[in-house]
Amino acid sequence: MHVTLRQLSIFVEVLKSGSTTQASSVLALSQSAVSASLSDLEEQLKVSLFDRVGKRLVVNENGRLLYPKALALLEQATEIEQLFNHSDGALRIAASTTIGNYILPETLAIYRQDFPHTPLELTVGNSREIIQAVADFRVDLGFVEGPCHHPDLITRPWLSDELVVFAAPGSPQAEAGEVSLEALIAAPWILRETGSGTREVLEHSLMQHLPGVRPILELGNSEAIKHAVRHGIGISCLSRRVVAEQLASGSLVELVTPFGTLERTLFLIYHRQKHLSASLLRFLSCCRFPVDLIEKRGK
Repeated sequence: MHVTLRQLSIFVEVLKSGSTTQASSVLALSQSAVSASLSDLEEQLKVSLFDRVGKRLVVNENGRLLYPKALALLEQATEIEQLFNHSDGALRIAASTTIGNYILPETLAIYRQDFPHTPLELTVGNSREIIQAVADFRVDLGFVEGPCHHPDLITRPWLSDELVVFAAPGSPQAEAGEVSLEALIAAPWILRETGSGTREVLEHSLMQHLPGVRPILELGNSEAIKHAVRHGIGISCLSRRVVAEQLASGSLVELVTPFGTLERTLFLIYHRQKHLSASLLRFLSCCRFPVDLIEKRGK
């Protein structure tokens, strides 16, 4: 068997594109060359990698099994090419909103100081979107605000994060001292959208103590929630990191609740079959993550 990197790169692009026509355009090859390479690969492996549905190619179970291994080999080949260069491959990081907007920027700055020439891509979305991006190999690493149960992903605890309930100064809740359960249940709540890590944690930790609570607003952005609360529309609960400046300035007020301190764990996720390059491991070191733990699982 003489499977080549060229065959694997063509296979990967056909899978991403869904057709030999689009793959040939991306790879700057003729469609016949792409089709011939794919046929040769299938002949060598003695399996079909795609189901032919009309003019479309739909990846089958064999192709899905090969895809992560082909990606890993291609990434390692890129590492070999760059071994004696000063450049590294691009890092594709994805993070849920709180982490991407309020925690990772400092980490990116530290990494940039030490490795100024490594291209970095940071995608910010809600936890559900980040999990899917990691599962689809569209990004190398993901950081999410709630536990991940995807069977193809490895989840590692990363940081502890405190959640605070807050309101506008002068609101009935802010002037009540310790807010009772009854007052919290009756209050108008503004929460993150379903699918966000913050919302999932709140539903499992805070809202179980507040039966019957229904948010009057669901917003997909923490900044929008802070402004809505500041204007007296309702109360909310977000990471202390998100509201730290507003609490310090007095434009928002932390509420004293019967629950005491609310904490959650932030998680790092990556695909079980993901090859962890040297640049990724260096980035994890900047994240204060014990790289020796992840290396063993990532190989």
